[in-house]
Amino acid sequence: MTSTQPADIILRPAVSPDAAAIAIIMRAALGSFDWMPVIHTPAEDLAFIRDIVLSRQQVTVAEVDKAIVGFIAVSGDWVEQLYLDPDWTGRGIGSRLLTQATAALPVVKLHCFQSNTGARRFYERHGFRAESFGDGTTNEEGLPDILYVRRA
Repeated sequence: MTSTQPADIILRPAVSPDAAAIAIIMRAALGSFDWMPVIHTPAEDLAFIRDIVLSRQQVTVAEVDKAIVGFIAVSGDWVEQLYLDPDWTGRGIGSRLLTQATAALPVVKLHCFQSNTGARRFYERHGFRAESFGDGTTNEEGLPDILYVRRA
């Protein structure tokens, strides 16, 4: 794969036909973690993206050569989803998505799994602070999580 510069990455609002590509990105990202249980089928992932994420949240995709390589979904002051194709991490795409999608928000909240050390470092670098630690009883994966909050 050739090196792609940040200028080659286009951020744009997601549209309905993006649902399948977004669902594939989400599954690839989740599948890259050996600690993440697989609790949904690809069809369920697609239905979730199509029927909930795209219909109820503001979704921005990152594209390279017309291929979606990541996305962020925001609802109110919550980052509900932020996933990148594992082959595209570490290139500033997640930072661009997060910065653009939350720039106008004085307070931003999100949940992150405690086991996701890479995401924890990412969010902490972007000014998020851990406010509470959960035991996994409030998420369907049953994994301990963290409530992160960033205040302007």
